[in-house]
Amino acid sequence: MGDKRRVVITGMGAVTPLGMGTLPLYERWAAGVVGIEDGMGACLDFNPSDHFSVKEARRLDRFSQFGVVASDEAIASAGWNGEKPYDPMRISTILATGIGGISTVETNHDLMRQKGANRISPLGIPMYMPNAGAAAVSMRHGLQGQSFGIVSACTSGAHAIGIAARMIQYGDADAVLAGGAEATLTEFGFACFRAVQALSEIGISRPFDERRDGFVMGEGAGVLMLEEAEAAKARGANIIGEIAGYGSTSDAGHLTAPDPTGRPASMALTLAMQDAGVTPEGISYVNAHGTSTDLNDASETLALKLALGEYAYKIPISSTKSTIGHLLGAAGAVEAIATVQALNARVVPPTLGLERPGEGLDLDYVPGQSREMVVVGDGPPVALSNSFAFGGHNVGLVIKGRG
Repeated sequence: MGDKRRVVITGMGAVTPLGMGTLPLYERWAAGVVGIEDGMGACLDFNPSDHFSVKEARRLDRFSQFGVVASDEAIASAGWNGEKPYDPMRISTILATGIGGISTVETNHDLMRQKGANRISPLGIPMYMPNAGAAAVSMRHGLQGQSFGIVSACTSGAHAIGIAARMIQYGDADAVLAGGAEATLTEFGFACFRAVQALSEIGISRPFDERRDGFVMGEGAGVLMLEEAEAAKARGANIIGEIAGYGSTSDAGHLTAPDPTGRPASMALTLAMQDAGVTPEGISYVNAHGTSTDLNDASETLALKLALGEYAYKIPISSTKSTIGHLLGAAGAVEAIATVQALNARVVPPTLGLERPGEGLDLDYVPGQSREMVVVGDGPPVALSNSFAFGGHNVGLVIKGRG
């Protein structure tokens, strides 16, 4: 594209194992708090009755509830105050998920087996479908622009942000609520990931550590309010960041294992930097996908070395999953929010649980505790946020902080 419309971030919302809202997500992570208990990252502070009527709650799967609550915060923090600054037909909704309403499926399947098919809920499919969250958000706020879900496993949330940015850049929307939501802490969810030997047996998330034995599953949601920059400035918005670049590729190799060379993943990061017009020496921080699995942490490290060259050894890298676990389809969105917060605080949060880096994992993964961010280059600080997924999906986002 020639002169792209710039895409700025004016609001954010989150529901995570560290608490309700975006503030505890970053502050508790930076303070070294681990939101994982009993081998899972559950949103223990979330109570549907605080946000929905009984009828509303019954019509929404837990993943959709998370997405709606995160969107409420994103809109409020963007300063819309109940008024839409744009034509509702120009405001879009993209809420991604990796799996969708799995608890609805399990509940209705059990009911069908126990009491017969005529006893299942007529809302079974409407609550399960992966686009249900996006539909719920658009209806909640009367957003009549394009509305859909994205499903690409653990890159879903990052894909949502990237596609939303493209929509604004090409003039298809003036604002987009974009993010991801997931709620898979169910018997079937745990059983499936254990069967594929992806989950940690000891329930500890310690990315890049030689003792890592799999990821810890979490739940939650992250939503960002994205707006076209000039329109946001004209309405006096508080601009907190910018989605400056987006790149995506596919391994086209294995359903669950990443390409061991890291090359397709590195190309996603390179494309994102090219899209943003930045070079490796202009990156101040990398928010890693960092799942705490043998294969991902090794291939991601190779991908970073390929994409960043010698600067891979100079840029601090940390994993949000070390504090909240892996939020699957919501991970990329929640981690983008944490990245914005780190850039604006000028503090790099740590990779918790990392004490002994694994073989070949020789980059600066910020073990143990936060440190001051060294901002390189002129202008606002710049970060890469990485997402990789089952199916071979790769996404890189270049995010700029407040100027």
